[in-house]
Amino acid sequence: MTIGGVADVIAAMADRDAAEAVRAVRAYADRRMVGVEDDGRDVVTMDAVGTAKAAAAKAPSAGLVAEEDWGFVTPPTSPSRRKVKESMRMVYSDRFVPSRAASMGFRGEFSMLDAEEEDGRLARDARDAATRRDATHATHAAGGGNVNADDNVTPHGAVANGAGAAAAASDREDTSAAYGALLRSELLGDVSPPEAYGITPPPTPSVARYQRASTSYSSPGRNLFRFQSDGVFGPSTPRASESPYSLSPVGAGDGPLGMTLLAPRRTPRKIARSPFKVLDAPALQDDFYLNLVDWSASNVLAVGLGTCVYLWSACTSKVTKLCELAPNDSVCSVAWTQRGTYLGVGTNSGEVQLWDVAKGKMTRAMHGHRSRAGTLAWNSHTLSSGSRDRTILNRDIRSPNDYSAKLVGHKSEVCGLKWSYDDCQLASGGNDNQLFIWNAHSSQPVLRCSEHTAAVKAIAWSPHQHGLLASGGGTADRCIRFWNTVTNSPLQCVDTGSQVCNLVWSKNVNEIVSTHGYSQNQIVVWRYPSMSKLATLTGHTLRVLFLSISPDGQTIVTGAGDETLRFWNVFPGVKSQVSGVGDNAVSSLARTSIR
Repeated sequence: MTIGGVADVIAAMADRDAAEAVRAVRAYADRRMVGVEDDGRDVVTMDAVGTAKAAAAKAPSAGLVAEEDWGFVTPPTSPSRRKVKESMRMVYSDRFVPSRAASMGFRGEFSMLDAEEEDGRLARDARDAATRRDATHATHAAGGGNVNADDNVTPHGAVANGAGAAAAASDREDTSAAYGALLRSELLGDVSPPEAYGITPPPTPSVARYQRASTSYSSPGRNLFRFQSDGVFGPSTPRASESPYSLSPVGAGDGPLGMTLLAPRRTPRKIARSPFKVLDAPALQDDFYLNLVDWSASNVLAVGLGTCVYLWSACTSKVTKLCELAPNDSVCSVAWTQRGTYLGVGTNSGEVQLWDVAKGKMTRAMHGHRSRAGTLAWNSHTLSSGSRDRTILNRDIRSPNDYSAKLVGHKSEVCGLKWSYDDCQLASGGNDNQLFIWNAHSSQPVLRCSEHTAAVKAIAWSPHQHGLLASGGGTADRCIRFWNTVTNSPLQCVDTGSQVCNLVWSKNVNEIVSTHGYSQNQIVVWRYPSMSKLATLTGHTLRVLFLSISPDGQTIVTGAGDETLRFWNVFPGVKSQVSGVGDNAVSSLARTSIR
């Protein structure tokens, strides 16, 4: 109240005009409710207001009525009373502080209320309120005034208000208990009833509602605080469905504490998409049934070009001409011995020659085929050759005879031959769409595989698993098939979408490379046994008919009818299977010629 307002009240009281004092106080209240203050005046305490109210209560005025909210007395028909109540309903001063009682149930401590202490406090508050109401009622009755119906509050009503406050406290307790049960259920998976937490809900309507709503003490979907991926989540989710972005080595499982340590995540290997070296290979034939490229254990590459055989040293990049056939003949196949000291050469005339590379001399010329020898395979001291005459000849180079065994079974040209790593089984593929498995001393195939629907040239034995064989079909087939020759059963089939020309396994990791012809002319690196593609390499403009792998198992060389040889780094080394090998992939892009 300002000094001016107090002065008016004191002046009215000095004249012993209680009604005038009350009107002065009411005028001040009107100014305060609409936000009006006297400029430049100091504010004093409200003790003067109490003095004015006491004076008004003692004033013998028969036509006065007690104001329920303010304690003022005004005539019943005063227009200022309606103005004050309208101001109360519509205008709020700048000192209005909103109540925060509604947020009490969501604080973080979740402490339970002491029911007896809370009931006692509420009962005391009810008694104090009843005493004050009775005193006010007695004061108005003594002064001869009329009591407003709104002020006629009995002690029974006060007790009723106290019971309502107690019910509100109980609701808060129920809310806290329900919220605690929800957190335990969602975060810890605990579905125990509230009684398990030491809480006994009182039989109130709110508890009944809680019990009906919490038949299962968890949310319906149990996904309130969980990230859901691909619509599947839970402790029984298989490892295949885990998020690919997760970096945690701990996953869900049936191990201790419901967790299983996963294998360390490996960094994806980088595979260069371009060759690091390209060699020109003039007169390299575009013939699906020939095998004109082979890489030796001494790191020398042999290539058949027309009537000549050339040797390219990977260490020195030096090119050497090994031999030249007659003008009416041509080279159809080349194959190194396991030590890389001798080279077998199959010719278009059907003759098979054996060359000592160190001396540069032919040591033997073996006959037996009536047509070209398009494929060769070594087994220790035995050289096997497949021919267009549909036969396979096993030649022991220590024997003076041209061949020691003749294998007959194919009904068309034999275009693929490979001995297993233990030298016990020989796999042969032919233009009759057949894949045969022969024992070292058998004259009949021990296993016949007829699932391919095109010529089978691509054959490769796995160096990682005994008896695992991969084969690829031609244009009409386009499939890579895997076989278990120990159990004589097919394992897997993958449709590549194009002609399969060659297959080779990595020596260092469980992966396989395939080269293709019509219609994409690509090179694909596969991870076995999932057969997921690690890389697809392109660059050749014609069918990639020839393939060989370096002795360290990291580099492959491919040849095509576009008369180029391309070198690719695709596999890791023995000591660097985790890190990529593509960092030094582009070591030289100089294009040179092999002859």
